[in-house]
Amino acid sequence: MSRVTANQPDGTPTWIELAVPDLDRAMDFYGALFGWTYETDTTEGGRYAVGLVGGGRAAGLLERADAEGGAWTMFMAADDCDGTAKRITDAGGRVLWGPVEIRDFGRAVIAEDTVGARFGLWQGRSHVGCEVVNEPNSLVRNDLVAPDAAPARAFYAAVFGYTLDSNPDLPDLDFTFLRRPDGHEIGGIIGDPSAGAAGWATLFEVADTDAAVARAVAAGGTAAEPEDNVYVRQARVTDPFGTEFVIGARPAA
Repeated sequence: MSRVTANQPDGTPTWIELAVPDLDRAMDFYGALFGWTYETDTTEGGRYAVGLVGGGRAAGLLERADAEGGAWTMFMAADDCDGTAKRITDAGGRVLWGPVEIRDFGRAVIAEDTVGARFGLWQGRSHVGCEVVNEPNSLVRNDLVAPDAAPARAFYAAVFGYTLDSNPDLPDLDFTFLRRPDGHEIGGIIGDPSAGAAGWATLFEVADTDAAVARAVAAGGTAAEPEDNVYVRQARVTDPFGTEFVIGARPAA
């Protein structure tokens, strides 16, 4: 079990959240797919549910009437939300919302980078973000996909101090590893000229990709055929509201 009990270092993906038009339908779908149980609440923005894996927080679902066909929002850890927000604007990005206090949970920002991809910042207090990661039914990875990767590489290096490394395992792909100053890999940037728009892609780990695809379809979603790469057997899934994400199982040891 990969459990998180304290705030992650700056620039680490630390929370994921999805706005949905029908919270009950979303809870049914993601519960069927990932086996999530839920804590529910009401916030100023609407009804809210936290998906739990083994009792630990894995992701958030926010009910919003205008939400449809969106994407999972990935939040980066920030020791100083306000200072990081300033670095975002200094680097050419935009702050769309915040910084704002969320009860006693923490301080948040929603921002947009220089290639148009949205992401969040989270300065945790009583809520450190995802408590379960890197295991089946939880977040395992985020990669930014952009038609032009160069501005994105410069932006994230400036804001979070990431180092940028190429990927020898995928020589035919424009892929750059993003690493914190301590060397820890937090994700990557993929340059894809065919991408319609830039966005952060969310990958959830599963124990069996083919079985998870069958569950997603049975629960009202759609899925592409699973494919194997050097790291995982993965498939692209679309939930009943049009939100795309990826699921993947690691090869057997």
